[in-house]
Amino acid sequence: MATPTDHTHHIRIRSAQMEMPSTDFSGRGSEDYDRKLRDTQEEMERNRLQLEELARKKLELEELTSRKRAFLSQQVELTERLTSAITLIDRGLAEIHEEAEDLEQCRACFASHLDKIQKYNPENWGRENLSEKLDRASVSIDLATDEYDQAAAHFEGTRSGAIFGRTSKRGRSASRSRESGEFIIHLRNGFAFTLPLAIIILVGMAMLVHLMK
Repeated sequence: MATPTDHTHHIRIRSAQMEMPSTDFSGRGSEDYDRKLRDTQEEMERNRLQLEELARKKLELEELTSRKRAFLSQQVELTERLTSAITLIDRGLAEIHEEAEDLEQCRACFASHLDKIQKYNPENWGRENLSEKLDRASVSIDLATDEYDQAAAHFEGTRSGAIFGRTSKRGRSASRSRESGEFIIHLRNGFAFTLPLAIIILVGMAMLVHLMK
């Protein structure tokens, strides 16, 4: 039996096939990778900056909102305080104006009484008419005293109460208020009540003195 003949096949591998990729191909791959890496890093940086900008704007918005709320709160509070103060000031000014008018009329009343009283000089009166003159002078004194007391009662509890030696007190009684109201009515009517009463009293006393003679 024949022995198989051994055949040896020689495979020739070109040296070029065993070599690594060329340098040009490797360089382009590296450059592409580096470029993509840089692009990714730049994109990440842009995103980071955008996030920081959004966070900054959010903080600014929150701060503005907080300031706006604080301003609105102060605006409402101050508006209420100023409105209340203006109302009280207007009321106080009206009271002061009314009180000033009352004081002016009271001063005119007192000045009239003072002028009349200072003219009395009993030392120069003769004995024949001394009694009549004293009676008339006494009536004037009584009227002046009465109106002084009414004025003191009227201004008690006001800023002008100290003029009459009265401490300022709030909440005067109803009767005292009526008295002060009557007094100021007399003042504003130009003593329309007091002077006729004084004249009637003086005339009556003169007639009485005449009849007694």
